[in-house]
Amino acid sequence: MSGATDVVVVGYGEIGTKSAAVRSKLLDRLASNVESVVADRGLDVAVDATWARLYLTGPAAQLDSAARATAEVPGVVWARPARRCEPTLDAIVETLVGVAADHPEDDTFAVRGERAGPADAHPFSSSEIERVGGRAVLDAVAGTVDLDAPDRVYRVECREEWAHVSHVSYDGPGGLPVGSQGTVVALVSGGIDSPVAAWQLLRRGCRVVPLYVDLGAYGGADHRARAVETVDRLRRRAPNVDLRLRVVDGGPVVERIVDHVGDTRMLSLRRAMLRMAAVVAADEGADAIATGEALGQKSSQTGPNLAVTDATVDLPVHRPLLTWDKTDIVDCARDLGTFDDATLPVGCERIAPTHPETAATRAAVVAVEPDDLLEQAVAVARNVRIVDPGSVTD
Repeated sequence: MSGATDVVVVGYGEIGTKSAAVRSKLLDRLASNVESVVADRGLDVAVDATWARLYLTGPAAQLDSAARATAEVPGVVWARPARRCEPTLDAIVETLVGVAADHPEDDTFAVRGERAGPADAHPFSSSEIERVGGRAVLDAVAGTVDLDAPDRVYRVECREEWAHVSHVSYDGPGGLPVGSQGTVVALVSGGIDSPVAAWQLLRRGCRVVPLYVDLGAYGGADHRARAVETVDRLRRRAPNVDLRLRVVDGGPVVERIVDHVGDTRMLSLRRAMLRMAAVVAADEGADAIATGEALGQKSSQTGPNLAVTDATVDLPVHRPLLTWDKTDIVDCARDLGTFDDATLPVGCERIAPTHPETAATRAAVVAVEPDDLLEQAVAVARNVRIVDPGSVTD
């Protein structure tokens, strides 16, 4: 592998379907986001954006960590630590054999080749890369070929200027680069659902402003600490976005709801929280509000009840998890690393009435609320505080 350069090759997906002008902007944003993540992890890695791929270069000892970190960034489909070589069949085969030098003795393998660029750019085909390269690896190692379900896959991507050979690939989340699709205020409780919903919005390119409504006596320091921790885990995937937790003291509003409202209590609480989020959205220039609600998961999340709560605000209310099953939400929370921090009982469970209404009307909900409840919610939201990750006593 004489002259080969260590590199991480980064692939994207949906960005490639856009017009040239939009694609260029999204690629610049993606490269900036990847740079911020690797810098946040203390890695001395440079990011080079080309029309087809991102390439990360730096100390060889840091490249696997850089690939893992990059695979957490929205917009990235995969990240592969690779060896770079000249785009000739001889150089590719030599590099393949070198990359396969540590091939486990009993593992099967396959070579997957991809040749990109003009048809006359190379005097060999993708299938020839696989056939000739596979034979060379088979002659050099003790493994066997399995084209259907190999233990290890050697990937060759050959372009006009360079070829890259890898056997490790980290799957990314796909989607679009954070910061490319507007701003959304996301209500975050620190429970299982809301961090997953916030992540799905980040994954689709939104700048997310996390908002935590402190429930006073029905919440507590543990609940807020959990919300800060879950949001900080998301921040690591987009450290160049202001993901500090916004906190509103909703305790006085909650106490009035509990004292004056019966079976529709949870709907009044949701109405108040959405009105608080609307105040923060105006301050942040946000286009929408988001929650972690899923259709039918709780009494307040039935179709009729969601219609009642949404009518409280003029902004759209996004629900990324609307059709998700709970098991899928939990699986995603585990992948994000937010599940362990979200297993304490949440305050809302202590507020819920014994027999909650599942098919309320707006008129029925408003009729039993204190007249100035939503105005009180707006007033407390004007005193929003910002809590930095790692500091839960601000």
